[in-house]
Amino acid sequence: MKCIINRRAQFSASHRYCLPELSDAENAQRFGPCVRAPGHGHNYILYVSMEGDLDEYGMVLNLSDVKQVIKREVTSQLDFSYLNDAWTEFQQTLPTTENMARVIWQRLSPHLPLVRIQLFEHPELWAEYEGNNMEAYLTISTHFSAAHRLALPHLTLEQNSEIYGKCARVNGHGHNYHLEVTIKGEIDPRTGMIADLVALQKAVDDYVVEPFDHTFLNKDIAYFEKVVPTAENIAIHIRDLLQEPIREIGASLHKVKLIESPNNSCEVYATETVEHPVEQQEPVLAEV
Repeated sequence: MKCIINRRAQFSASHRYCLPELSDAENAQRFGPCVRAPGHGHNYILYVSMEGDLDEYGMVLNLSDVKQVIKREVTSQLDFSYLNDAWTEFQQTLPTTENMARVIWQRLSPHLPLVRIQLFEHPELWAEYEGNNMEAYLTISTHFSAAHRLALPHLTLEQNSEIYGKCARVNGHGHNYHLEVTIKGEIDPRTGMIADLVALQKAVDDYVVEPFDHTFLNKDIAYFEKVVPTAENIAIHIRDLLQEPIREIGASLHKVKLIESPNNSCEVYATETVEHPVEQQEPVLAEV
């Protein structure tokens, strides 16, 4: 019986984004504040995912052994280090979050049956690597606040209340939405980046956060005049808004996750295209 297990580790380290073949002005334009000497630091959180068959003791691996491998091969070497000098790999390709995840995989794969490395630079930025050459995933997290009402216009208040519960009340209600946008792409062998992080954040801000923040979605966003703004439909619309802007910065959108509340969230993938959105017909799912 196959099972995936996960082990968490952490380390603190500093790094700097700067390429010696570029001028100071070119480095500043490409990397922004990350070019500043002598660098800046992060408290990194590392998740190592491994897969295997259960042994006679009901374990894939002895987690004490896994802990020692991660410490020996990764955290003891990177903790309180200057990453640019810590490993020779980071002298060839900058220690971005996505490249670090790739190199950590390379360091651990001879010792552990890896299926995924996930590295958090901070709670709003993390990368994932699954052993596919230079391909990796990068996720940014952001938020916006908005109100909505869930109701079909051809139904009565009583009928809508049967479907949507309290969410059908005529004056609507609000949420602090948390949004995670995951892109996929090839790690640049010199910069270590899938895409320009500043450009990615700007695309999400310009196309989603600024237009959606502090709005009544049904009335202020044209798309939701005909589409019920459930969390599912909001996520689909965000996905469709972001696919082309992310393509323009050299990556591809992989996934959008929208967290409506601690109890409700949904995920949609970029491969799932919707040419004809669900207008005011049947609801996708009721919200509780």
